[in-house]
Amino acid sequence: MKMNPLGRTGLTVSELCLGTMTFGTQTAEAEGHAQIDRALAAGINFVDTAEMYPVNPVSPETLGRTEEIIGTWNAANPARRGDYILATKHSGEGMAHARDGAPISAATIPQAIEGSLRRLQTDYIDLYQFHWPNRGSYMFRKNWTFDPSGQNREETLANMAECLDALQRQLDKGNIRHFGLSNESAWGTAQWLRLAEQGGGPRVASIQNEYSLMCRLYDTDLAELGVNEDVGLLAFSPLAAGLLTGKYQQGAVPEGARMSLVSELGGRKGPRAFAAVAAYLEIAARHGLDPVHMALAWCRTRPFMASAIFGATHMDQLERALGSVEVVLSEEVLAEIDAAHRAHPMPY
Repeated sequence: MKMNPLGRTGLTVSELCLGTMTFGTQTAEAEGHAQIDRALAAGINFVDTAEMYPVNPVSPETLGRTEEIIGTWNAANPARRGDYILATKHSGEGMAHARDGAPISAATIPQAIEGSLRRLQTDYIDLYQFHWPNRGSYMFRKNWTFDPSGQNREETLANMAECLDALQRQLDKGNIRHFGLSNESAWGTAQWLRLAEQGGGPRVASIQNEYSLMCRLYDTDLAELGVNEDVGLLAFSPLAAGLLTGKYQQGAVPEGARMSLVSELGGRKGPRAFAAVAAYLEIAARHGLDPVHMALAWCRTRPFMASAIFGATHMDQLERALGSVEVVLSEEVLAEIDAAHRAHPMPY
């Protein structure tokens, strides 16, 4: 398993990260524990979660359950806490089930971190991330209608400064070690970096945004920022919520699969999406590649990639994803992927 730097933290993270957002709904506790064991044995040293998990669906009854499952693993394996980097997230404004949807602020950060530490049964969080910005985001398929004209620049910057100060206090206490963003923009990330460089608090180490063969918004401004500022991408949904496996083609909806629970896959489903998937499946078939391996191996070729976060409902899906690290894509395959991307411009 190749290791990549996590920003300027001095830490290195495995090129694949175990995502856990199904732990507690689709994935039972024992299965979740087994997945952590298997991932670590395979060389993965990075586990990602969030206070709002599990998903499919998100509900007040299950909020925090994924962290609790990781916590019971930590409690059963106290000597292994140092074997992996643990990342979690503070929900952004509007998550009604967490703090009644309050925005991220100096008031919410300590209580959110304390809650995560308690559920995770650990003394520290390696990477603490803001799940989405208070001001909103063009992520989650909102890029078609994104309008920042209603934002208040001074309020945004004041909130950022306040949050960095609160994060620094948590870092000084040893509760967190590093800070990351999620679902952020190039402008937003640049402001976090600028404020930190002015002495305002911890420097952004990473940005967790959606990225896959079918969602390449990161390829432009954020890619340039990430490379020049050493802010690595943690790509979520590198398999496009399962679309790139091919399991949903021709109207198929396997029992227990994500689409059986979230029919539109969070806005990813549609004729354009299935046409793009078909193009990528054809490339994989033509070159004798597992489409899962091709999609994950392609992520490894990107110059700004720190780690690709994949989730597995069941152990066989985990094993399949692990096999991708043995795959090296030829220049011919990469060229065909680029041609398919031009013919089927996405996201969604």
